[in-house]
Amino acid sequence: MTQTPNSSAPPENAPAHGAPTMPSVPPQQHNNTSHAPTPTAPTPPTAPPTQPRRTAFAEGFDQLRTAATTEPGRLRIIGALLALLVVAFGSIAAWQMTERAAAADDVLNRSQPLTSDAADIYRSLADANTAAASGYLAGLQEKPAMREGYERDIRTAAAKLVTAAANSESGSTSAKTIAELSRLLPEYKGLVETARANNRQGYPVGGAYLRAANEMMQQRMLPAAQKLHETENEHLRDDYADAKSFPWAAAGLGALALAALAWAQRRNYRRTNRVLNHGLVTATAASTVVLLWLAVGQVVARAGLNDSYDHGVRSLNVLHEARIASLTARSDENLTLVRRGADTKRLADDTVVDAYEWGYDKEIDALAKALTRAEDLADDTAGKKPVQDANGFMKIWRDRHDLARDDNDSGNYQAARDRVIGAAKEPTSVCFDNVDKALATALAHEQNEFRQAAGDGRDSLTGLPTGAAVLAVLGAAGAVLGIGRRLSEYR
Repeated sequence: MTQTPNSSAPPENAPAHGAPTMPSVPPQQHNNTSHAPTPTAPTPPTAPPTQPRRTAFAEGFDQLRTAATTEPGRLRIIGALLALLVVAFGSIAAWQMTERAAAADDVLNRSQPLTSDAADIYRSLADANTAAASGYLAGLQEKPAMREGYERDIRTAAAKLVTAAANSESGSTSAKTIAELSRLLPEYKGLVETARANNRQGYPVGGAYLRAANEMMQQRMLPAAQKLHETENEHLRDDYADAKSFPWAAAGLGALALAALAWAQRRNYRRTNRVLNHGLVTATAASTVVLLWLAVGQVVARAGLNDSYDHGVRSLNVLHEARIASLTARSDENLTLVRRGADTKRLADDTVVDAYEWGYDKEIDALAKALTRAEDLADDTAGKKPVQDANGFMKIWRDRHDLARDDNDSGNYQAARDRVIGAAKEPTSVCFDNVDKALATALAHEQNEFRQAAGDGRDSLTGLPTGAAVLAVLGAAGAVLGIGRRLSEYR
């Protein structure tokens, strides 16, 4: 009978009883790869820190420093600096001399003519006021020439105001003063015409209108005209100062350029033993000419402008003062008879005097002092003679006025009137006319003296700005060519 194996029996390949048991090993997957461990991905190397980018200036400086270590590099630097220095000298010289030439031209053609126009406005207004008072005194006996003189003064004042307005800056003090005078002039003329019409009809109210016209002239119009004259005189002084100032910046830069050129030629001589470098000599000559031209031209211009001021502008100002004083004195003389003591003035010592008689004395004294100063300022016989003539006529005027005053004080009004307006044999009106004509002659002479001296001063600067620029370019080219000649020896 076949024996069935016991289910509890160990398997065939089981270890014998009591043998050690080995731990079980999990099944391995078999593939074609080796049994080495899988390598990990390598870490990318860290980039080195970036250096900050250098500026163009720093890089250029390094290149310049590197170039300066060689003689050709040093020569290039020297040539560039010399050319730059000469061009800068020429540019500054041209700029500064252009400004001074323009200021000198303004003195001759703008500032002084405007100052004279302002003085003419004052004179025309004062003369018109004097003529109006003289015409009122004459009444029906007023001569056509007297009337025409008044109308001419009014037209002259109006024309000069138009010219001054065209040449003044909009919104300036002068422009405002001119506008004020242009507004007042028609009002003044209307008052004079009303006074004249009433006077011709025998109405005493005409004197009141004439007084109102005179007060407008004396208190508003003439002070405004005087202010205009003073403002234009300030502009004239400013233009003189600009034209006469020495161009120190250009002169200093020119001296520096010449010193640099001299150093470059000395350096060239020490390295090559050559006495002259044609290019550098040309640059030195051009710079020297510019510097000498600038200095001499400015000195000559300053001398001419000083002469035009000392013997032109100063004399003109004093003569204008004298003419204004004579006109005001004549107006006060006429108004003394028109008002007949109606207007009084209390002096510091409480003395009460006729306002217009007191005004005449003050103005005739001012005329005498101005004529003395004008004679001292005149530098030739042609300038002194008319002033001396005016002084002689003024003394006669004063003596004749004293006679008219004595007649008026004694109650002889008609005799006083005749001595003033021309009915007498030797009236004060003739003396006044002679003084005015002599002053006009002196003014014309001094005006010509001014124009000649100021023109000479301005002409000494003619061509200097352009010449400085051209010579500077020539000098810079010479410096570059001179250095280039040395560089060619290294090639």
